Amino acid sequence: MTKTMGYRDWRWLVLWWHIFFLLWSTIDGQTRYSIPEELKQGSVVGNIAKDLGLSSSDMFDRNLRVASEAGEQYFSVDAGKGELLVNDRIDREALCGQSASCVLPLQIVIENPLHLHRLEIEIKDINDNAPIFLTKEMFLKIAESAAVGTRFSLESAEDLDFGSNSVKSYTLAKNECFTLKLKEVEDGRAVPELVLEKPLDRERKAVHQLRLTAVDGGNPVMSGTSQITITVLDINDNFPVFEKNTYKVSLHENTPKDTSVIKIIANDADEGPNGEVEFSFGSRTPDVVMSVFEIKSLTGEIFLKGDLDYEKATSYKIEISVKDKGVPEMESHCRLQVDVVDVNDNTPEIILTSEPKPVREDAPSGTVVALLNARDGDSGNNSKVTLSLNKGSPFSLKPSYSNNYALVTNGALDRENFARYNIEITATDSGSPPLSSKKNIAVTITDVNDNPPVFTQPFYNVYLKENGVPGSILYSVSASDLDSGENAKISYSILDSKVQDVSVSSYVYMNADNGSIYSMHSFDYEKLKVFQIQVQAKDQGSPCLSSNATVHVFILDQNDNAPAVIYPSSAALGSLSHQRMPRSAKAGHLVTKVTAVDADSGHNAWISYRLAEATDTSLFTVNQYTGEVRTKRAVSEQDESSQRLLIEIKDDGEPLQSATITVSILLEDGLHEPILELRHKTSEPNRKTGRITLYLILSLASVSVLSLVTFLILAVKCIRNSRSSGSCCMRRSDCDDYKKPNRNLQIQLNTDGPIKYVEVLGGDMMSQSQSFRSCMSPMSEYSDFTLIKPSSTTDFKEVISVLDASLPDSTWTFESQQVSRK
Repeated sequence: MTKTMGYRDWRWLVLWWHIFFLLWSTIDGQTRYSIPEELKQGSVVGNIAKDLGLSSSDMFDRNLRVASEAGEQYFSVDAGKGELLVNDRIDREALCGQSASCVLPLQIVIENPLHLHRLEIEIKDINDNAPIFLTKEMFLKIAESAAVGTRFSLESAEDLDFGSNSVKSYTLAKNECFTLKLKEVEDGRAVPELVLEKPLDRERKAVHQLRLTAVDGGNPVMSGTSQITITVLDINDNFPVFEKNTYKVSLHENTPKDTSVIKIIANDADEGPNGEVEFSFGSRTPDVVMSVFEIKSLTGEIFLKGDLDYEKATSYKIEISVKDKGVPEMESHCRLQVDVVDVNDNTPEIILTSEPKPVREDAPSGTVVALLNARDGDSGNNSKVTLSLNKGSPFSLKPSYSNNYALVTNGALDRENFARYNIEITATDSGSPPLSSKKNIAVTITDVNDNPPVFTQPFYNVYLKENGVPGSILYSVSASDLDSGENAKISYSILDSKVQDVSVSSYVYMNADNGSIYSMHSFDYEKLKVFQIQVQAKDQGSPCLSSNATVHVFILDQNDNAPAVIYPSSAALGSLSHQRMPRSAKAGHLVTKVTAVDADSGHNAWISYRLAEATDTSLFTVNQYTGEVRTKRAVSEQDESSQRLLIEIKDDGEPLQSATITVSILLEDGLHEPILELRHKTSEPNRKTGRITLYLILSLASVSVLSLVTFLILAVKCIRNSRSSGSCCMRRSDCDDYKKPNRNLQIQLNTDGPIKYVEVLGGDMMSQSQSFRSCMSPMSEYSDFTLIKPSSTTDFKEVISVLDASLPDSTWTFESQQVSRK
């Protein structure tokens, strides 16, 4: 039947009418649309954005896309309108054949977060295929002796459409000898049969020409025709007869080639050539059957010559024809149904529906990493697939529906321990023996700022010489961060604190990139001995994390101060001191005492005295340690009345620093010794020199008393604190900050005479070194001073041993926390 253009236009009008009345429904959480086949490309199936409750922005932000489970991408999504569109021609007959239901499963994948929707498109059949006969002309040979009512099987027409659109009826063109009947077979199909209504007369008409028409039930109706040519023959009056009208056999899909399937048996009651039969496949046997099976024409045995595949064809229905060799030849037909039994010959397959994305290490348990699907081409238990993960990974598989799974986190993640996971997923079917396959999925863990920077050590000790160059580097601290990227980038800074009531930033500054600390100016040990810097390392994460460390800077003393004369007081103001002494002075007479101090500490402050020049070097001597100027012999009449002494005072530092003082001594007759007068506290008030000496004594005594009172106050304070803390400290600032006993006690004092200057140095490396000094009158021969207990009695014994070695002519005692000299 030829189709005209007008007919097609009318049919497409009907199709578009179906498009605008599409039905969609949601069944068990799944959305289903129904459309007719053969829709034009770009036709609208439905608005999935509306049906799934998504806005247009959601479609862009969450990257909505369609994944087809059938392999071919028949549909696409209009991201602007949210409509599901036909992407390619859909032929129901090519997709589903004669199946009663034709459904295309789709998966709608939505990201951020990952979510999967199942969508089913039901393809409705339209009457787009006309019935056809495999042979356009059929030939029959009928003996003229054939009885009225005899039936002759005809070839059935095939219609690729389904249901009501398939072949519905047959008609036979009007003729004088034959009519048409339909015979129902077991699968519900109607097979046309030609019925002889009148006896044949070969001599009257040897050939009959008939036309058979097959009509389908579609709208509009479509049809196909076949020409039947009947030749009237002389008598061969027995047909071959099969043992069964229908044969059934089952074969496993892995049955090897050349296996005997079945042997068909047919008998003919005639004798001779009329009783000899030959077997063959029916004239309308498809090529696919011919490629898989073959039949032996003489024996009727059927063999397997091709491969069976349950996944391609589950059953074969074959028409077997048998003919005798009579004249006319007689022919009979039977049907063979070969059912293919599934064998577990397909390995399960794992398909990623959504590629895995990097996961934050602080992702909560249950975070979806990827979506995947398990497939097996077998059927029944052979197609049931189970997925499993390798042990020890913080991930699990969460099943959803139809062998769809979500790979989710099920434990804590730590990028610093594992930055990347190679997850091995194993798919195993339920066949016997079971088959399995594996798939590796790489999951990257992204960093979260969960690790603060860590310094190489919590405390740093830096030793810096005083008088350094401003801008020089003091020290470089270093910190590391276990995180990565911006979270591991570290910047350094100095926390604000006070050093001698001045911000620490006035002393030092820090390079924020490398942690180097630089001095802002030169340091003076005599003003600042130790200070601490609080440094901070901060990362660039959000929120940022930080940690602190303490840098203790110890200023090391340099010999940068020369000794300074403090007695005689007149010499302290200049370089010349005038002294008077009687000519009656004996050897060993104390003329005066030079006292100097050095602002440095330690060896740099150890002072020695030397007589550099003298009018008469045989008359005077200077004690190296005490600075006492004494006569070496008795004064004679020949000695000059005016004596000049140049005394050099130097410290023990490197480089050496020194100072000089000139002492002018006037020798007078009848002059009383000032020392005796001072010792007995008798002086001549009217004499100017006596008054000056008295003033000096009173000044020095006042300083000594003030120092003693200060020592006593500090001692009382430390004793009170020691009752609660168990230790005592002595420092200018609050004692509460001092936690360790003083193990570095230094004593500086003059020897070879009365003590005029004592320096006690103490302190450890974690605190400011302390210096306590006591200056006493050069006339003092009896003195007491108190040392506060540093840590134990052993320390005082060490003090006494040093004093005994320095002043062997004195007696030192230790009582009630005091060291005394008599």
